[in-house]
Amino acid sequence: MPGYFRRKTFDILARWGSLAMVMVALVPLVAVLGYLTYKGIGGISWAFFTQLPKPVGETGGGMANALSGSAILVGLAGLIGLPVGLLGAIYLAEYGDNAFGKGVRFCTDVMAGIPSITVGIFVYGLVVLRMRRFSALAGAVTLAILMLPIVMRTTEELLRLVPVTLREAGLALGLPKWRVILGVVLRTGASGIATGVMLAIARVAGETAPLLFTAFGSRFISLKLDQPMGSLPVQIYTYAVSPYEDWHRQAWAAALVLVLLVLALNLLARVITRQPGSGR
Repeated sequence: MPGYFRRKTFDILARWGSLAMVMVALVPLVAVLGYLTYKGIGGISWAFFTQLPKPVGETGGGMANALSGSAILVGLAGLIGLPVGLLGAIYLAEYGDNAFGKGVRFCTDVMAGIPSITVGIFVYGLVVLRMRRFSALAGAVTLAILMLPIVMRTTEELLRLVPVTLREAGLALGLPKWRVILGVVLRTGASGIATGVMLAIARVAGETAPLLFTAFGSRFISLKLDQPMGSLPVQIYTYAVSPYEDWHRQAWAAALVLVLLVLALNLLARVITRQPGSGR
């Protein structure tokens, strides 16, 4: 009995200690979201989403250029980075149990820890200097590189969770391995793969430093990929360091919109991965 009470006491203390740490972790999160909402909600209006920035010194205007630019940059980065990341993950999960696969995993893990500004400088030297101009293409390449390690590692781990018996069943039916991968493995892990993709998109949507070296920015809506293009994080930075109060108000509003977009992507990932009837 004394041992039982001791274990019970430790169990209660551990539970309450864990709950206390959760509450401590929630404090900065709630504080950031609350302060962003307080400062930014007043700057959100229809003009914010539909109008271009006003000239320096004039009040009003919006960030339609930055919103459209971020959508183009992230979309183009996805077209470049997601296929490479998914195919690389399939190779590592299905054929990567060798020295080459271990080397690729190591390099991928190292890439995941590289500061984004370093990737921006790399693409600046590789693309911007060769093109002799900042461009949306350079910005998209930067974001695609930042996507790669997230997509590759998350997708590989999820594909490895697919039971081996499913692969063996497909092969036993006479299907070639590539058909088993496409029709069985990828279909089984589709929800998890979608989660990794959403997390990668959310990760790069808020990047500022690498875009300063590549896409740079523009006060106009542009569809030309070989020209500079605005983005929400860069415009937030530009407005935040300016001396104009109206720009500060718009920067807070843009920061709130960006956080809500990232939150929406994470919630979408949870919805995609939720199992029917699980209640989670």
